[in-house]
Amino acid sequence: MRLEPHKPRGSSLKDVILGGQDGLVNVLGILLGIASATNNIAIVIIAGLVATFAESISMAAVAYTSSQAAKSFYDSELAREMQEVEQVPEIERQEIRDIFAGWGFRGKTLEEATRHIVSDKKRWVDFMMAEELRMFPDDYANPIRNAAVVGISATIGSLIPLAPFLLFPVKEAIIVTLALSTAVLFAVGAYKAKTTVGSWLWSGIELALIGMAAALVGYGIGAVIGNFFGINANVVG
Repeated sequence: MRLEPHKPRGSSLKDVILGGQDGLVNVLGILLGIASATNNIAIVIIAGLVATFAESISMAAVAYTSSQAAKSFYDSELAREMQEVEQVPEIERQEIRDIFAGWGFRGKTLEEATRHIVSDKKRWVDFMMAEELRMFPDDYANPIRNAAVVGISATIGSLIPLAPFLLFPVKEAIIVTLALSTAVLFAVGAYKAKTTVGSWLWSGIELALIGMAAALVGYGIGAVIGNFFGINANVVG
C-alpha cells in the first residue's frame, strides 16, 4: 500500500480567495466610505492606495505568522508520533489495526495491511499523521509561500475596486466599482464551486452577497461619520 501525497491545491485556492476577497471587500468599503463624504477624486485614490498596501502587507504578515504557528504544531505532532512509535509500538500498531478495521478489513487481510504499514517506520508515522490526526505535510510546508500568495492576492483584490476611480469621476466610479466588484466576487465564488463541490450559481451569489454586505457597511459608516462632522461633497470637494 502506498499513501498518495496530499495535493496542496485546495490550500492554495483557500489562500487566494482569503487574500483576494479580504483585499477587495476591505478596500471597497473604505473607498465607498470616503467617496460618500467627498467628491475629491485625489482624496479617494490616495485613501485607496494607502488601504491597498496596508491591507496587503497586513494580510501577508498574518498569513505568515499563522502558517508558521501551524507548521510548528505539525512538527510537534510529528515528533510525538515518532516517539510513540519508538516507545509504545504495540499501542500504535493496534491503532493501525483499528483504522483498517474501520475500513472493513478483516482477518488475514487486516493483519497483512497492518504488517505492511508498520514494516517501515517512516510510512508508519506518515500513515498515523494522515489517518489518525488528518494532518498532511503539504498543508504546513511553506509559510513564506502562503504569505506571498495571500499578500499578492490581497493586492490584486484591493486594486479591483480602486481601478474605476482612476477612470471616472467619484459618483460614476461608485456605480462602476460596485458592479465590477460584485461581478468579480460572483466569479470567484463560482470558480471555487467548480473546482471543489457545490452549486456554482449559489456559491457565486453567496460570495457576492457576503462581500457586498461587508463593503456597504463601510459606505454606511463613511456616510454617518461624514454627516456627523458636517462633511459633504460640496464642502470637501
